Amino acid sequence: MMSAWVINTRKWQHGLLLVAAMLLLSACSFQLRGDYQVTSQLENLSLEAPTRSEIEKQVQETFAQRDINVVAQGEGITHVVVHEDRLDRRILSMLPSGQVAEYEIIYVMPVTITTQSGQTSSHNIQILRDYQDDPNYALAKTRELEMLVGEMRAEAANRLLLLLNQLTID
Repeated sequence: MMSAWVINTRKWQHGLLLVAAMLLLSACSFQLRGDYQVTSQLENLSLEAPTRSEIEKQVQETFAQRDINVVAQGEGITHVVVHEDRLDRRILSMLPSGQVAEYEIIYVMPVTITTQSGQTSSHNIQILRDYQDDPNYALAKTRELEMLVGEMRAEAANRLLLLLNQLTID
């Protein structure tokens, strides 16, 4: 039977090991995925997007999560124009019966960015996903596709933020 002193010593050792591991992770600049700093030039920016669209809501939400204020377009403010997004698909595989078994879903979000310095650039943010179709579960697959497109929009909004960060480095 172990004494209380041995048990307490082991608890302290485990605690010290945990603290050392956390210090090592923070020392190597480890950050969770999606956790990055935005440049000071992005504190305020103007946004132009299709009114009441899903992508407008997603971009606004992504900016709000990073404490980026969306203001009216003006001199010395980065301006972002999100054009109409589109969804395409390409056949990847077919069943022996001739029905499509798998698609590649292609989500494209065209943007035009004008930085504070007046430099304008156009980009197509493109997200690709595989999607397996099954006509026996049409209703469930429709819902799955809606969720997939929502995730693709969220990723496109995050990529827009990364692109803005690259273009507006101090």
